[in-house]
Amino acid sequence: ESRWPYLFGAIIVPSLIQVVVLPFLPESPRYLLLEKHNTSKAEKAFQTFLGKDDVSYEIEEVLAESRVQRNTKLVSILQLLRTRAVRWQVITVVVTMGCYQLCGLNAV
Repeated sequence: ESRWPYLFGAIIVPSLIQVVVLPFLPESPRYLLLEKHNTSKAEKAFQTFLGKDDVSYEIEEVLAESRVQRNTKLVSILQLLRTRAVRWQVITVVVTMGCYQLCGLNAV
């Protein structure tokens, strides 16, 4: 019983390692490209991650994916339930998750 505080204090070691190492890790290329709009840093990050000099294909792929996501239409829950093609799938998932919450597996 007297050693419990040491067990709870052991989490400090990985936390300190993370605080020391984190500033030296590169930023996410997607974040740099899409959020910061910094193409040169995104290119350097891609080069670091992939280990190759020509990363223009990857940059174009991320930009194309971003354009597709911007053009995606969001659907409300009511619209989803009104669509006949996916109605039963949605109902099945909702009932399954509801039963999972009520069956007692979470308590185990």
